[in-house]
Amino acid sequence: MIVLSDNPSSADSPATLARSDRINVLLLISTLEYGGAQRQVIELANHLDPQRFNVAVCSLLDYVPLADQLREREHRLHIVRKLYKLDFTVVPRLAMLCKQLRIDILHSYLFDADIAARLAGRLARTPVIINSERNTDYHLKHRHLAAYAITKSAVTLVVANSNAGADFNSRRLRMDRSRYRVVHNGVDLARFRQQPEIGQSTRRDLGISPAEPVVGMFASFKQQKNHALFFRAVARVLKAIPQTRILLVGDTLHGAMNRSDVYKAQMTELMDELGIRERCLRVGNRRDVERLYQACDVTVLSSLYEGTPNVLLESMACGVPVVATDVADNAYVVPDSRCGYVVPLHDEAGLADRISRLLTNADLRTTLGRQARSWVEQEFSIPVMVAKMARVYDDAITATGV
Repeated sequence: MIVLSDNPSSADSPATLARSDRINVLLLISTLEYGGAQRQVIELANHLDPQRFNVAVCSLLDYVPLADQLREREHRLHIVRKLYKLDFTVVPRLAMLCKQLRIDILHSYLFDADIAARLAGRLARTPVIINSERNTDYHLKHRHLAAYAITKSAVTLVVANSNAGADFNSRRLRMDRSRYRVVHNGVDLARFRQQPEIGQSTRRDLGISPAEPVVGMFASFKQQKNHALFFRAVARVLKAIPQTRILLVGDTLHGAMNRSDVYKAQMTELMDELGIRERCLRVGNRRDVERLYQACDVTVLSSLYEGTPNVLLESMACGVPVVATDVADNAYVVPDSRCGYVVPLHDEAGLADRISRLLTNADLRTTLGRQARSWVEQEFSIPVMVAKMARVYDDAITATGV
């Protein structure tokens, strides 16, 4: 059951978290659609120690396709529905939910949720209000900057998933860097692991022959992901390795947010212009992405900006080497020439060269894939991420004296 909170009185027991020695945490996000931030919310909610934390999740939209991955969602998932763009009634309704759940820490993800958390948290006298930074070097509209500036005194901390993101947010929003903590994303190592037999069966299901090398791109159709650079690079690859298949996983954002439908149409036109469309296989949003990684020989992320991209961690966990643009913390996430390659942003020739290098050298793919898995196990597992976040929560609670 999803707990709907369209008015302050609808967030009733049994979903209310009891007052105890445990820390009551509400993870607030704009929407639980397919996306990196959303998946990290689910992982955090599922893996924080239940002996120490009571964790609930709240979405501001009722489009929640990832909700089925939340454990005990019948009792832990709430929706404080945002009815229209400037629906300020979200604030008192969210504040009421925080009071009823006796929330100690309100931790928000994405812009709408960040502002709502600041206002509702202050109204509910929530002891700790934490915002998140999931990207870097992106453009903020003036009204967004104004909203952040007006409400910044309400926030306790900002948790970024990259050092670059923390630096960017601090600089852009003029907040002291001491109010930031960095917790890189974590990946489920049991779900994302090397399974050659799964890769073979997935290729058969997709109609890809064993003789065809596969380059995968796992990304929503939005400008941030910079599909144009990827398509131009693979056009070069196809001239040298014409049997290559391009696997595109992801689709437009829900409700065509940020004109993602227009962007997708533009990228489809570009595929036609480059003459690569017949080699591209578009499968849309999938819940079995762990199987699709197994079908790839290499994956690519050509983003203009990022935080800590889940797709890089997931691919490496599956033993599939990656090629990524040198943005945010990608150079740390993907040690160059050890777990894959990092190329300068906009370097079409360099991207094509690294892809080709991996496609034509099976031993190199195996070596880098093995090292990539080991690196993710060491630095980017779910337990590592959760332990770091738990320390952030503990320190914040201690500082407030709750």
